Amino acid sequence: MNAPRSGPATGCAGDEGSMTIPSDDSSFMRQEQGGCHGDACWSIVRGDGPILATAIHDGHGLRDEARALARLSAADRLREEDPYTGELIAAVPTRVVVHRSRFEVDINRAAGEAVYRTPAQAWGLEVWKRPPDQEFIGRSLALHQGFYEAMHSLLCGIIREHGSFILLDVHSYNHRREGPAAAATPSSRAPDINIGTFSMPPKHWDRVLDALTDGLRGFDYRGRRLSVGIDVAFQGRGALTRFVHDSFPQTGCAIAFEVKKFFMDEWTGVPYRADIAALQRMIASLLPVLRATLART
Repeated sequence: MNAPRSGPATGCAGDEGSMTIPSDDSSFMRQEQGGCHGDACWSIVRGDGPILATAIHDGHGLRDEARALARLSAADRLREEDPYTGELIAAVPTRVVVHRSRFEVDINRAAGEAVYRTPAQAWGLEVWKRPPDQEFIGRSLALHQGFYEAMHSLLCGIIREHGSFILLDVHSYNHRREGPAAAATPSSRAPDINIGTFSMPPKHWDRVLDALTDGLRGFDYRGRRLSVGIDVAFQGRGALTRFVHDSFPQTGCAIAFEVKKFFMDEWTGVPYRADIAALQRMIASLLPVLRATLART
């Protein structure tokens, strides 16, 4: 196990620490078990070990004022969300699931882009009946800031206990964008699993990346091997992985983990339960390998 560290190398100093939040808004709130009162914005389950997983686009909920202002139907929102990713990480002892829709506030974007204002920011979709005002946007950005405060607290606690950590930031992506009956995107451009490495420090986490990809490619997925691509469909440019590598440059490894929506019907939202169960087992199988690799890194 790595020796615990403190100070600038980890982004933690005692119980509080410096951090680089992908936000230009100063309001925040701190919660450990659910980021909002009442209808929870996110939930954090803290277990043992230095490996954790997040499902920050799993959420479908909207606060009342966002629901009243929304132009998009629930089905249209669901198509661009990442449903069931919270279930995919259920075997990871420490996990974070966001319950609010990315159409209320996108946790994986910096504050200036976290509330979609134009169709260009949202796949050409008209999100709102009318442009949200600054008070509305401020309330959404308070959730964004609060999430990163909660993540910083969680990650500092893991570092104090284990010295370093690996975070799997689990998402899903569409591959039948032309319609439910249209041809799927070719697998050369849409692998079953896409690993994004854009913000990872060059070479620093190569052992972890190799162990992860070897584990994925070697897993017996219902009698076949999944295709695994690195920086093919996505490059891992999201705010959460950047936050980890900026705030914990030597001790935090964050990997964007995109699963093609072969485990569900991306147009109706219907899940394929056998595939979800197999993906749960696959992610669970990675945990001992990643933990052992981290200890040697």
